[in-house]
Amino acid sequence: MFVSVVLDPGGIDSAKSLSLILTLFGFKKMQRACWEHTGITVTQYEDLKREMDRVTDYYDTIRFYQYPVDGLFAVTELKQKKWRSCLIKS
Repeated sequence: MFVSVVLDPGGIDSAKSLSLILTLFGFKKMQRACWEHTGITVTQYEDLKREMDRVTDYYDTIRFYQYPVDGLFAVTELKQKKWRSCLIKS
């Protein structure tokens, strides 16, 4: 599955922790706040979300763009320590 992650960290410590986690999971930095991975599994994705949730706080925002998720495009966001998800048909 293809996953793109866009970060808007609330502080320097969060930014460093999130960058380290993404690097450990095999993501490549494509732009200043955008990371991509083309071959992540569902299990790895769930582990990634868990790790990122652990190091973030109320002021951090993370957005995931995934394809395919049950044949659909998914947008998942962590904002104010709450996860929200949206599936989009073509």
